Amino acid sequence: MKYYIIAGEASGDLHGSNLMKALKEKDSHAEFRFWGGDLMQKQGGTLVKHYRDLAFMGFLEVAMNLRTILNNIKICKEDIRNNQPDVLILVDYPGFNLRIAKFAKELGIKVIYYISPQLWAWKEGRVEIIKKYVDEVMVILPFEEDFYHKHGVKSHFVGHPLLDAISTLQDISVDDFKTENGLNEKEIIALLPGSRKQEVEKMLEIMLSVRPHFENYQFVIAGAPSLEKEFYQKYVDENVHFVSNKTYDLLRCSKAALVTSGTATLETALLNIPEVVCYRGSKISYAIAKRLVKNIKYISLVNLIMDREVVKELIQNELNTKNLVKELNLIIEGEKRNEMLGDFKLLREKLGGKGASENAADIILNLKK
Repeated sequence: MKYYIIAGEASGDLHGSNLMKALKEKDSHAEFRFWGGDLMQKQGGTLVKHYRDLAFMGFLEVAMNLRTILNNIKICKEDIRNNQPDVLILVDYPGFNLRIAKFAKELGIKVIYYISPQLWAWKEGRVEIIKKYVDEVMVILPFEEDFYHKHGVKSHFVGHPLLDAISTLQDISVDDFKTENGLNEKEIIALLPGSRKQEVEKMLEIMLSVRPHFENYQFVIAGAPSLEKEFYQKYVDENVHFVSNKTYDLLRCSKAALVTSGTATLETALLNIPEVVCYRGSKISYAIAKRLVKNIKYISLVNLIMDREVVKELIQNELNTKNLVKELNLIIEGEKRNEMLGDFKLLREKLGGKGASENAADIILNLKK
């Protein structure tokens, strides 16, 4: 079968690559053409566009780059028309992918949504687009099935693909990791500032402001694969280090982490590392988002899945040095740390076991029969 996959950011690249691997194991004639990143490229096939050319953050940035976004949509439609895949697989990234879903469906191509967009958080009306143009919806959060059922859309909970990614990790030596990456003997506080330049610059400034209060620790920045190493050098000194493409290893060797809101908050929890969730957008973007998002109490996937505050979320004005120092101290040692680790165990149980990629691959292959 000919598969066309669209993933517009780093997390989509990870999940898309695992799905490609599962499809290859079940379909010996699998051919891939995709929008994604380095991980998907390693699985073979043709990379049409890298996600680093697609990722625009916030309402203002999207507005400023609207011409580029519209041109990318045009390129994608022409490429799908020219290559006529058997199946189009969309991985999150709704602003782009829902437009492509309509186009592909009108061409008679089967449309699959793997990792459906978080319509339960905002733009709930888009569910009508999915009902009309998507043949199969696969969800990765337990409560999403109920959401789609409420709207008359059949969906399948396949499990969370992060459990697949994490299950393949081999044991790691903290001492070896420190030596291999030029780190000192101090315990590590990991900094995950995001994957876009605008976001990283904003988040690292506030994250690193806590350094004078934690002189017995070293801070290590998790570099995004989409950003060049040179970009991070202005933040590096004798007690602030940088590693690239080793986020999971860094987290597993860390005492705690400061994490920008997004998929990384769930990854950190599943790796059993206490964390503080951080988010600060532009005042305009945040004000717009607040008006659009309805009935959502939390921004981190950890808290949303557990339906209560497990990890502290510091948002907008609450994200300041004083609060970061307070919350980081609470999770480095003591009762709060132990409580959080206990909740992470419950989180893993709630998400079920590994196998999301294989489950999704089975559904895709059965749909075509």
